[in-house]
Amino acid sequence: MIDEQPALAFVEENPGLKILDEEFTLEEYAIVIAKGNDDLLEKVNTALEELRSEGTLDRITKNYIGTDAEKGNYPYEPQDASRGNGTLTMGTNAEFPPYEYYENNEIVGIDVDIMQAIADKLGMELKIEDMAFDSIIPAVSTGKIDVGAAGFTVTEERKKNVNFTDTYATSKQVIIVRDGNAVTAKSSFGEKFYQNFIQDNRYAYMLKGLGNTLIITIFAVMIGIVLGFLIAIVRTSHDRNGGLGILNAVCKAYLTIIRGTPVMIQLLIIYYVIFQSINTGKIVVAVIAFGLNSAAYVAEIVRSGIMAVDIGQFEAGRSLGLNYRQTMTTIILPQAVKNILPALCNEFISLLKETSISGYIGLMDLTKGGDIIRSVTYEAFMPLIAVAVIYLLMVVGLSKAVGVLERKLRNNER
Repeated sequence: MIDEQPALAFVEENPGLKILDEEFTLEEYAIVIAKGNDDLLEKVNTALEELRSEGTLDRITKNYIGTDAEKGNYPYEPQDASRGNGTLTMGTNAEFPPYEYYENNEIVGIDVDIMQAIADKLGMELKIEDMAFDSIIPAVSTGKIDVGAAGFTVTEERKKNVNFTDTYATSKQVIIVRDGNAVTAKSSFGEKFYQNFIQDNRYAYMLKGLGNTLIITIFAVMIGIVLGFLIAIVRTSHDRNGGLGILNAVCKAYLTIIRGTPVMIQLLIIYYVIFQSINTGKIVVAVIAFGLNSAAYVAEIVRSGIMAVDIGQFEAGRSLGLNYRQTMTTIILPQAVKNILPALCNEFISLLKETSISGYIGLMDLTKGGDIIRSVTYEAFMPLIAVAVIYLLMVVGLSKAVGVLERKLRNNER
């Protein structure tokens, strides 16, 4: 069961399906605004009323879901209005055509045009944030975005958490089933590849996502290594000589919290709570979240490696006149790193794959890039397999590199 307009778009791309004729209740769509932001609510409602009376709302709708003679004939062009009233940030989920979807690397659709028209009326610059649908209302409530427009149905449950503007569209629920009488031609592998990746340069979504995934992973690994080693040294120092008691207690609490909660929850808390009132880039937030998570596991890996080094090595360092820090850095840690290298590699591989949840805060990562292609082409197999293959190649490459490093370390012992 799905809303009628997206169902029509889906069936048009999949002739082997059809929509049943059963009638269901109508649903009303409205824009989501945070509780307490009555000033913006009033302004948006006023703009909607003006757009409705001018016929602009009707033309925008017809441009996407009108008759064949109407579709594409009423494109909304942003007005040359003053933009001196700041930025209007709109949160949406661009996987819901014809209301919001990607076309030529841009988010377009009914909701986008309506919000652009509202921004023109308010003299504001429209900024669009693509994020998971379930993340839009929390983002509005915490002030991360100003409004949410993603085909939101007005419900009493949602009204408890956010305000709704006046409705701007209605849609009925329909059921899609397989059409047993339809004759569909099977596309070749080459045709599917072209449709999913070459047509409209859709591969660019995955390239951009891959770039962000690598950036997040590399910098998160750096944070994980530095912080993880520091925590491990504090913990082992306490275990060896009983010092650094307060720092050790803080580190233990940190490890318990990070290792005892899902990384996705940590990411959402850091984005929506800790950085609620701070305008920080999403990549920076993701790097911090994944770096802090990785550090907890790196710390225990490093600590186990240090504890595995014979205590006689510490005594040998003292006999050579080295203090604890010198013994740790010149004798203990080199041996520990060599022993824990495979475990560290596995942790970094896990970190690379964990970044696939970055889309929950509206960040374009590799997985999100595949999701966008899937939402446009209605083809799940090719985008998902492509994402899986890219991850696999990165993991295999990382494993090979670590294997080479391990062999070099073994050769240095001879």
